[in-house]
Amino acid sequence: MAKLVTIYGGSGFVGRYITQQMAKAGWRVRVAVRRPNEAIFVKPYGVVGQVEPVLCNIRDDASVNAAMAGADAVVNCVGIMNESGKNSFTAVHTEGAERVARLAAANGIKRLVQISAIGADKDSDSAYAVSKAEGEAAVLERMPDAMILRPSIMFGPEDDFFNRFAGIARMSPVLPIACGNSRFQPAYVVDVAQAAAMGVTGAVAGGIYELGGPETDSFRGLMQRMLKVVNRRRLILNLPTWIAGIMAWGFDMVQAVTFGLVSNGTLTRDQLKNLAKDNVVSEGAKGFADLGIKPVSMASILPDYLWRFRPSGQYDAIKSSAQNMRSS
Repeated sequence: MAKLVTIYGGSGFVGRYITQQMAKAGWRVRVAVRRPNEAIFVKPYGVVGQVEPVLCNIRDDASVNAAMAGADAVVNCVGIMNESGKNSFTAVHTEGAERVARLAAANGIKRLVQISAIGADKDSDSAYAVSKAEGEAAVLERMPDAMILRPSIMFGPEDDFFNRFAGIARMSPVLPIACGNSRFQPAYVVDVAQAAAMGVTGAVAGGIYELGGPETDSFRGLMQRMLKVVNRRRLILNLPTWIAGIMAWGFDMVQAVTFGLVSNGTLTRDQLKNLAKDNVVSEGAKGFADLGIKPVSMASILPDYLWRFRPSGQYDAIKSSAQNMRSS
């Protein structure tokens, strides 16, 4: 019988690509999510019955344990960018990661892949970064041979980075950003998923891997790249940190006074702390090269999904060519 992997958060941005990789490799895949009915789209990633969404709450022992019953390996992709209600950074990133690792060890599961993030640091002033670091430590304490993946910002068709700012550029003549000089090393989500799949199959040793793409650029530089792809000229406004701080505080307060009914999906104070720091692979860290993966560049992928933000969408190049013909 084909081996089974349980992927917690397997319908999320990176999770769905890991699911695809494992199904392609012939594994049975159990996608553990809070809302299985909204994860039905993962089923066609494999043959009938190969990929199955199941109900799971990362904060509950019994739920997590049931989802990994009979599994040969587990992957934890669950993560949040903004705290809301019971889903705090500690509950999800630290306690959730510890729970998966502890129960996997108790069930005799030998392989575990934990998706963390570049910038995980127990001494950080960011609650997000601290919770990620504490989650890594908890995983390695329970399963010392686990694979920890720390990707930089990931890009791909469903990303919430380039898509978000391209959407703003489509509607506004000004593109506001904060910490525009901070450096990033975006990684293609499929490359990260391939790395995770190698950890699941045991093709590579465990340990911590920092995953950054072949290009490093500032936040402002990334926005300039994006604007070039979508063929729009916009003013990139780098907000002073104090102004961005006031805005983030305001957005946080709106979420607080509405008891989470209006979620802060724009900018939180904690996110601003992370934006102020470079998000690149640290010197000497193991990365894609150690996995034998040649990371894909942004230039070869961004046009494939950002074309819809161009003035004339998929016909933008044709329209431009026709205008050149009329003027010649």
